[in-house]
Amino acid sequence: MSGSLLLAWQAVMDHPLFWVGVTLAAYQTGVMLYERSGIPVFHPVLVSILLLIGIILLLGGELSAYQQSVTPLMVLIGPATVALAVPLYVNLRRIREFLSPVLITLLVGGTFATLATILIAWGLGIEHSLVMTMAPKSVTTPIAMLVAEQTGGIAALAAVFVMITAVIAAVFGPWLLRIVGVRSEAAWGLAMGICAHAIGTALSLERSEEAGAFAALGMSLMGITTAVLLPLAVTLWVLV
Repeated sequence: MSGSLLLAWQAVMDHPLFWVGVTLAAYQTGVMLYERSGIPVFHPVLVSILLLIGIILLLGGELSAYQQSVTPLMVLIGPATVALAVPLYVNLRRIREFLSPVLITLLVGGTFATLATILIAWGLGIEHSLVMTMAPKSVTTPIAMLVAEQTGGIAALAAVFVMITAVIAAVFGPWLLRIVGVRSEAAWGLAMGICAHAIGTALSLERSEEAGAFAALGMSLMGITTAVLLPLAVTLWVLV
């Protein structure tokens, strides 16, 4: 490639909207593959992540430059999260009907998801910082990073474990729920929201409005309880 073409290409890559466009194109490619195949492994989030990693490596881009370029997309996460209040409000009566089962499920499922991770990690001899990094894997990325930092984990690595957990739950979660015979939309959505947070909620919204509402509820309650109780439990454990 000649010097002028190289400079022109570098100017294109340095444009503020270049990586935004690449990110949207990668996600749209994932959506197309997912809709045409119907195979969970082609979930748009997973496909777009793999495509973006390959493109960044191929073009010799830097992660810091990419993160700075896609800031406008990151800003939209807030409004998108707040918008989940709409299905919650629409299904408020159903949520009230199942309030006790929801709280019991959150207590049992959320506790198991966190304790199982900690016990397995400790059993394998993993050091404390990595254990605390993996512990909040079942909540949204911002909460997981904050909790990991408070408990002695690695915030940046916590985001990776959150994404891995979400993708695995999105791929195998619907299959497992179908095998065990879960037919209730509320139970389906709550399970996906607790285990796969944002991605599970997105899948639940594709299934039905009721499933999406309970998934959003499960994701929210799981995030709140983890953010409050996990640092408290770790602190008490250290004091004892």
